[in-house]
Amino acid sequence: MIDLAVEGRRLVDFARASYVEGLGFGWLDGSGRTDPDRAVHLWVTCRMVHVFSLAALQGDADAARLARGGVRALTDGPLRDRGPGGWLSSVDLRGRPVGTGKQAYDHAFVLLAASSAVAAGTEGADELLARSWQTFERHFLDGAGLVIDSYPRDLGEPEPYRGANSSMHTVEALLAVAEVTGDRGRREAALAIARHLVGFAGDFGHRLPEHFDPHWTPLPDYHRDRPDDAFRPFGWTPGHSLEWARLLLQLEAAGEAPEPWLLPTARDLFEVGVRHGWEADGAPGFCYTVDWQDRPVVRRRMHWVHAEAVAAAAALHARTGEERYAEHARRWWAFVEDVLVDREGGSWHHELDADNRPTAVTWSGKPDVYHAYQATLLARLDPLRGLAAQLR
Repeated sequence: MIDLAVEGRRLVDFARASYVEGLGFGWLDGSGRTDPDRAVHLWVTCRMVHVFSLAALQGDADAARLARGGVRALTDGPLRDRGPGGWLSSVDLRGRPVGTGKQAYDHAFVLLAASSAVAAGTEGADELLARSWQTFERHFLDGAGLVIDSYPRDLGEPEPYRGANSSMHTVEALLAVAEVTGDRGRREAALAIARHLVGFAGDFGHRLPEHFDPHWTPLPDYHRDRPDDAFRPFGWTPGHSLEWARLLLQLEAAGEAPEPWLLPTARDLFEVGVRHGWEADGAPGFCYTVDWQDRPVVRRRMHWVHAEAVAAAAALHARTGEERYAEHARRWWAFVEDVLVDREGGSWHHELDADNRPTAVTWSGKPDVYHAYQATLLARLDPLRGLAAQLR
């Protein structure tokens, strides 16, 4: 069995080289060097601030330094768009805008990063959290408290698309903010989003639709012609079902009067995700996406899916005490150790082909350690609570 404490430190060590002074955190290549041909992305920068804040809470002084640098970059660097407001999706290594859209997905990670940095006592984190919440509440939540996916740079007319992925990470971020600040309203906001999104699964046999029109009508054929789109693939994504299962259990644990639907829904999402994701094509590993007849579409294995699988299994085992969930976790950790962990290059292989060999079709390199590092902590700590709050 993999030593999770050692593995967590190894992941943090790999990630240290990603820091780019004044900009944030760059895109790491397969050997852990910043790729000069890739932009500095907001979501990568925020995930790294989150990771280094968690490491700082465990006494890593250098991680605390990196978290401070990341908070400064998010507050004063070129990713922050001072004119229209909010944050740009990416800038090049000279600080010039590359991706000028404003994404709810990215801004949810600003919230997560800020809340973890607050927990770590990072200078400037309180200001960052206040500003990021003001931006998110004003632009990315509609009158019903649901997530608006994206805007052009001027934050004018939003894109006529709604997505489950940005909503899921908003739930994650709001839970983290609630635990760190004690603001229970954020937990209730997260619960409302989860109730709305997960409610669609009942009409699809506990499969979660990913794509919607502006009125939240599911679009099951969305991107059928681009099935392996990096952020909006066709079909449904077993890994997201597993991730939602854990978040529902965290919502339940955070509530004073938990709603009775949360545990059975988490079970259903987990069971269907495992049944149609794990070894769906006959080989070990989780397929990335499947269609609505549960046939594999993108057979490549993403490292983040396996990280979320072990975390969801740990959460269900902690909540129910049922040994079958622990058995799942052991099996999947063995797969991670045997196939995903890269002992030579560092970190985990981010993508495998259908024969479980490293590939780079969707992503190049190993841009961040967020999913993997969280998995090592959730397996060792309480998987029903936020990491920053309990480490603090």
